[in-house]
Amino acid sequence: MTLLDRLFRFSVALLLALCSWFAAAQAANIDVPRDKGLPVVVNAGVAFIELFGFDENAGTFRATVDLRLSWFDGRLAKSGPIVGVPPDTYRDSAAEARMQEIWVPPVVLSNQQGEAAFSSYGLRVYPDGNVELLHRVTVDFAVDVDVARFPFDRQQLFADVAVRGVPISQVTLQFDQSDIDFSRPSVAVNLPGWSIGLVDLRSSPISSWYNTSEARVTASLTVARQPGLVVASIFIPLLASLLIPLLAIWLNRMEDGLFQVDAFELVNIIIGGLFAVIALNFTVYSTYVVLADGDNTVNRLFALNYLALATALFVNIFFGRFNVLARAFSPYVQEQAYLVIMWAVPVLVAITAAAFMLTAAV
Repeated sequence: MTLLDRLFRFSVALLLALCSWFAAAQAANIDVPRDKGLPVVVNAGVAFIELFGFDENAGTFRATVDLRLSWFDGRLAKSGPIVGVPPDTYRDSAAEARMQEIWVPPVVLSNQQGEAAFSSYGLRVYPDGNVELLHRVTVDFAVDVDVARFPFDRQQLFADVAVRGVPISQVTLQFDQSDIDFSRPSVAVNLPGWSIGLVDLRSSPISSWYNTSEARVTASLTVARQPGLVVASIFIPLLASLLIPLLAIWLNRMEDGLFQVDAFELVNIIIGGLFAVIALNFTVYSTYVVLADGDNTVNRLFALNYLALATALFVNIFFGRFNVLARAFSPYVQEQAYLVIMWAVPVLVAITAAAFMLTAAV
């Protein structure tokens, strides 16, 4: 073997050793930091920068949010005096490249729908080993919509920040006062038809494999519906339609225990009211599909409309067509019973409708 061959083999062996050492060093840097023991505490906060829309029928909203994570990694601390030393700051592609070299919490937005329309990173590594990661992302979020108090309802537009693939015994999420101060809606946040409230942070671990849990922090932005337009377009017609069966009762009159208006004419009014309520039902549920399921004020008022129409139909057939009480007892008994019904039914309908509205408003 010549000297040249020996030098070549030595160079290759040295290069392989250096590559192995570098790979081991990199693996050590991206492994979970254990300087302060386990679990590694990661602080999380979410700021809502902009809202682009809220589709309550689909249960989604699109928003731009800033996700801020901060943690300690002693392996990144600099030796020597650090007072007054600024942090190493990285943006966009430089931040993503640096994130490949250090440990970053495996955090995702677990209620994200589809791919992000926009994503950008900012990274700060402080000389004492503290790290701050800022992720600005525009994405669709899936949310649960509760319309039980419609149109006086409040919805929670939330972003779920969750650790994936690592149990809570190794990495946990928490928040302190600085994260609460950070988690707020921007002054530019606007959502037509809704009033913007505050952001609430809540820790809610989720179940994982083998009876373990993974850390999760939920940031919820409260929005309150502005009921003015909804009341004008839905509830005024709903309440007005309640007058149709009441008119079918009120329009008749009695003399000597006998009705003066033919029941057939009043039944036609009731049938017309039934078709009007059905048409209103179709219109409302076509616009607000989410109202079709579950218990809410709209469904209750529709049910009250159908019940009032059925009551008016029964009264006109029972009293006006067949004169049941007059035949069974006397015309006087029928007249007095009809007077009671003529005032009792409207009062009960008005009280029930008002109770439905107050239950939703309070």
